[in-house]
Amino acid sequence: MSQAAIIDGAGFAAGLRARVALGVAEFQVQAGRAPGLAVVLVGEDPASQVYVRAKGKATLEAGMLSFEHKLPVETSEAELLAVVQRLNADPSVDGILVQLPLPKQIDEQAVIAAIDPDKDVDGFHPVNAGRLASGLDGFVPCTPLGCLMLLKHRLGDLSGLDAVVIGRSNIVGKPMAQLLIRESCTVTVAHSRTRDLPDVVRRADIVVAAVGRPLMIKGEWLKPGATVIDVGINRVDAGVGKTRLVGDVDFESALPVAAAITPVPKGVGPMTIAVLLRNTLVSACRREGVEVPSAL
Repeated sequence: MSQAAIIDGAGFAAGLRARVALGVAEFQVQAGRAPGLAVVLVGEDPASQVYVRAKGKATLEAGMLSFEHKLPVETSEAELLAVVQRLNADPSVDGILVQLPLPKQIDEQAVIAAIDPDKDVDGFHPVNAGRLASGLDGFVPCTPLGCLMLLKHRLGDLSGLDAVVIGRSNIVGKPMAQLLIRESCTVTVAHSRTRDLPDVVRRADIVVAAVGRPLMIKGEWLKPGATVIDVGINRVDAGVGKTRLVGDVDFESALPVAAAITPVPKGVGPMTIAVLLRNTLVSACRREGVEVPSAL
């Protein structure tokens, strides 16, 4: 029995980061400055600290300026909004990312809405969500855009394919569905409360799993030959006091059924930071009137 091809998200992300670095060098020649990405971290959530460190390192490696703002966990909403307003007004900052989740005293939606939509490289602002839904140019959340890049690299033209997106978050599920609609797929948005979810998944040529439940989607749910993008990153007990990372898809049971699948880790995860760098360069080009590199 043949096994699914492994979609090398880490390798594709490395290529995209290299293309971004070339674009940054060209931008510097034309604009006389480097693009700048500001990341704001409130509190000391361990996972968020890891993400912020990785984003800062990747930003510098691409030749961009990295501005990190680390605020104490007791920071008020008003204090955070004041930081966002300063970054909105700073001409050296092309992208603003406020790391989520935020402490409970801060309204995440109020903070997202305060970011200048043209610097919203995370693509979470309601204006950018509206642009995506309306088929207009705007910033798209990094993870779903990375998923789309992997799908198009693997399959080419997606038009006419049946796609199921499992998950309905503003960060992945909803924008992923909008992107697939834009590619002329027939799209179903499913979730943990969908009736007869296995039957819904079984009709799909493309399955994007972003429901946040470890190993939920089984191999027998899949249509033979489906392409599977696993967005889930779940830490589960591996015995003897250790843990391991798994996706939302039961990888081992999916391997003999799917035509291609992303692994966890080294699948979708590396794409998120690569697309963040891409979005920041696009923002810088738009703000300076420089042509966006076609390789992006």
